[in-house]
Amino acid sequence: MSLVALIAWTHVSSRLRQTLVGVLGVATGVGFSVMMAALMEGSQRDFITQLVDSLPHISVTDDRRAPPMQPAAIAYEAAEIRGQTSPATRPGIKNPYAIMAGLEGWVPGAVAPSVQAKAVIRFSGRDTAASVVGIDARREQNVSKLATQIRGGNLDNLYKASNAIVLGDGLAKKMGARPGNSVTVTAGNGRAISATVVALFHSGVSQIDDTQSYTLIKTAQILAGQTGLVNEIRVKIRDATQSRDIAARIEAETGYKSMSWQEAHQDLLSAFEIRNFIMYTVVEAILLVASFGTYNIISTITHEKTRDIAIMKSLGLRASTVRRIFVLESVLIGMAGMLIGWVLGYLLSIGMGLIEIKSPFMDSTHLPIYFSPMHYGLAGVVALIASVIAGFFPARKAASVQPVDIIRGAS
Repeated sequence: MSLVALIAWTHVSSRLRQTLVGVLGVATGVGFSVMMAALMEGSQRDFITQLVDSLPHISVTDDRRAPPMQPAAIAYEAAEIRGQTSPATRPGIKNPYAIMAGLEGWVPGAVAPSVQAKAVIRFSGRDTAASVVGIDARREQNVSKLATQIRGGNLDNLYKASNAIVLGDGLAKKMGARPGNSVTVTAGNGRAISATVVALFHSGVSQIDDTQSYTLIKTAQILAGQTGLVNEIRVKIRDATQSRDIAARIEAETGYKSMSWQEAHQDLLSAFEIRNFIMYTVVEAILLVASFGTYNIISTITHEKTRDIAIMKSLGLRASTVRRIFVLESVLIGMAGMLIGWVLGYLLSIGMGLIEIKSPFMDSTHLPIYFSPMHYGLAGVVALIASVIAGFFPARKAASVQPVDIIRGAS
């Protein structure tokens, strides 16, 4: 052990009680920082997972990013035409199954067709606005979690009744409908059909559960009054983080608007970025407060060891060597606090994950915790930097001590 390390260890170990207080201060800051980061990122990831899995990763619709150009504008580039009615086009995606076959050749995931329609569902004299989604029940299991969200049945029930329909449990509660009841579904074009409720589903997202229903594609096409209509292709890929790039390629190849889940929830993701910034700011503030304990300890040691410092400098130790001694002491306290804090943070995270939450609005019963080495590394690095800074100022003061003044004052 070098002389600098030996002196630093002697100073730290000789004042064991104060050293333990400083170590526990740093450990507490690191531990609670790790726990807070694990809890906040866990809740964020859990929310995004539920949000992403409740819907396909990419939705290809019959919309366009830009309105179609007028024929006159195409023929005469210098002309500007206003107030002309856009040419009427048949709704739906052209050759949808050919497009799906092409996508299945390169998209790393599953593809399924659907028909989106707006309707009013009537039951017991009560009218409720709802979205009706026509699906291929067998393909839908590969692009969404609908099959696992069914309550009181399964998706195959759609084949067991004429014009069968699956309602969101929130929507069914508003109407008072149950499986086995017959409801009247009226589309915006005035076409109405009688449908049998064969099951309910619960996604955990109230906006979906309160407004959405599912039927077979043929039923939705009859409701829309257009045979062969497919106005949305639903895509789910293996790695959800690649959705934006794949959506851009699909749009470039097909010309139809392809929206990834990141684009659909861009405002929410921006809010999460602000939330993460606040979280890490709070974490750093906790560690900064913990570093004041290290500052007090090193300041006390330098004050009590003034005569020792004078003797060391009179024996030939340079000011930089004295400074390194006290900085090393703060590093020792910071490292010990960091290691204990890691253990404390891990135990606190496990303890928070065991807390049971009972709520009618949530399926999960425990707080979501996300364990990441980055949380431990970030907390440890900030704790060490704060400890070094906290020890530097007392160390600089100790290095400026003049041996002659101290010895003369003591004589």
